[in-house]
Amino acid sequence: MCGIAGFYNANENYTAKKDKWEQILDDMNRAQKRRGPDDEGTYLSPLCGLAHVRLEIIDLLTGQQPMVRKQSGRECAIVFNGEIYNMQELKTELLSEGATFHTTSDTEVILAGYMLHGKDYIKKLNGIFAIALWDSIPGQIYLFRDRLGVKPLFYTMINKTLVFSSEIKGLFAYPGINPVLDSSGLCEIFALGPAKTYGKGVFKNIKEVLPGHCLIFNHESCTIEPYWKLESRPHEDSMEETIEKTAWLVEDAVKKQMLSDIPISTFLSGGLDSSLVTAICARELKKQGKVLNTFSFDFQDNNKYFESNSFQPSQDRPYVEQMVAFAGTNHHFLECSNQDQLECLYKAVDARDLPCMADVESSMLYFCSKVTDYNKVTLTGECADEIFGGYPWFHDAKAFQTDAFPWSMSMEPRQALLSDDVIQALHMEEYARAAYEQTIHETPLLPEDTPEEKRRREIAYLNLRWFMVTLLDRMDRTSMYNGLEARVPLADHRIVEYVFNIPWHIKCPNGIVKGLLRHVGEGMLPDDILWRRKSPYPKTYDPAYEKMLGNQLKEVLFDPSAPIRPLLDDKKVHAFLNSPSDYGKPWYGQLMAGPQMLAYMLQVNYWLEKYHIQIVQ
Repeated sequence: MCGIAGFYNANENYTAKKDKWEQILDDMNRAQKRRGPDDEGTYLSPLCGLAHVRLEIIDLLTGQQPMVRKQSGRECAIVFNGEIYNMQELKTELLSEGATFHTTSDTEVILAGYMLHGKDYIKKLNGIFAIALWDSIPGQIYLFRDRLGVKPLFYTMINKTLVFSSEIKGLFAYPGINPVLDSSGLCEIFALGPAKTYGKGVFKNIKEVLPGHCLIFNHESCTIEPYWKLESRPHEDSMEETIEKTAWLVEDAVKKQMLSDIPISTFLSGGLDSSLVTAICARELKKQGKVLNTFSFDFQDNNKYFESNSFQPSQDRPYVEQMVAFAGTNHHFLECSNQDQLECLYKAVDARDLPCMADVESSMLYFCSKVTDYNKVTLTGECADEIFGGYPWFHDAKAFQTDAFPWSMSMEPRQALLSDDVIQALHMEEYARAAYEQTIHETPLLPEDTPEEKRRREIAYLNLRWFMVTLLDRMDRTSMYNGLEARVPLADHRIVEYVFNIPWHIKCPNGIVKGLLRHVGEGMLPDDILWRRKSPYPKTYDPAYEKMLGNQLKEVLFDPSAPIRPLLDDKKVHAFLNSPSDYGKPWYGQLMAGPQMLAYMLQVNYWLEKYHIQIVQ
């Protein structure tokens, strides 16, 4: 994985002031260096500049970027962040068509494929990617993003110049682009956060290339085109055929994503999803005489303070131990202290450039920093719940009856600490409702869908466009901040396309949550793990941690220069701090309850201060 950045202006001649513009490219690289600590490079032509920082995973010796090809007076240059998992098949096809290769990298496969077939070649890629590609003949630049938005890509316009970057911080390294927040941005933070509207970068005038889209910029125009779209189709396979095909897709995706020139690992929680990925990886490595490294995460003294609830019914460790013995992996139990996750609370903002999932994100960032002591590539079980219907709101009557995001149905807890003036000015409910209704309007439906099937598709589509992307952003930023490549094989677009259209009685047979995926895992996992009730990513229940958060927020309130103070109501905050915690009633997802609200507000304050954000009307 890597970080990319650059700029384009059809009316410029960047090479006339080469030193100036190369320095700006270097500055953009420096801002994103944590994404690619192993190598870096730049490319400058009269009309565009490209920058790249590299984490070496494939073709360690000759895969440097930016990569340039010249042919018959045509010059094409590419910077690419991601992995193309079907690159070997694509390379074989291109060789038969007369293409030549000088490296073993997937970057060169993309570039050669584009030069032979044009921009539609992107449709052939199976992988995760953010790509910028310059072509001198039409004099235009293309920005591509993978189908589900696994890899980030932001952009903005300044003085008719297109500026783009993997992370928002890269944009701020370009002269004249400053962090400004208007009322829409504040609504993104307080009404939707830690989610954000797809296509938006929260900051004023900063946008995001939409998943499955291509942005084309030239001297005449800027156009945005979809190259992939999720569609609803009738499902005609039987239960047995569906299980067989899903099993093949899952296994093929995992095996494809094991592609690496350095050792891989997996995250292992002892749940169905990560255990299935681990079982396949461990089996394949065993054929090569290798042992898989696995990692699980927990918090110090969590066995002492853990409180079972409807969202988190059990601890992971007993199931992890059983799976390690079953798969024969080399396992590492990683633990996070209160102080570790508090310190990482602010590093997580640095990584995301936004307030994020509070300690649910900071602890992941800490764990990723420990995984890199052993491995630089890992496969995770992320996204199975969104795709296979694992979350409570897929099964909850209230989610079917409420026209709102099912993981955040009430605005009341979001407004619990805000001042009345802010609540009145922002129109948070209207903003969230408009965002929700936009996605509902986009949901692909079939004419024959019953009202219940229609609503189930809406919930599934909301999860893919919102909740899953928030978790993918979390995984990307926390891993890349530490120079770790985290892959998500269960989010292979072929799995999403197929499973989205499977009827509920097959996806969830006899009311069994993720029953289809459990049937896929039969014979591959111990029964205790195969049929374990879902328990999400762990969090601490230590009251000392909440006390630390409360003390820090009190310090913020006592600081007259704290930028969040005008947004909060002191009395509400103190009343909140003095009320008993309720870990069973999250305000976002399954994990973000009372303590995470405190942590989120601390992140907002740090973000406003660290980025010197100007708030405008």
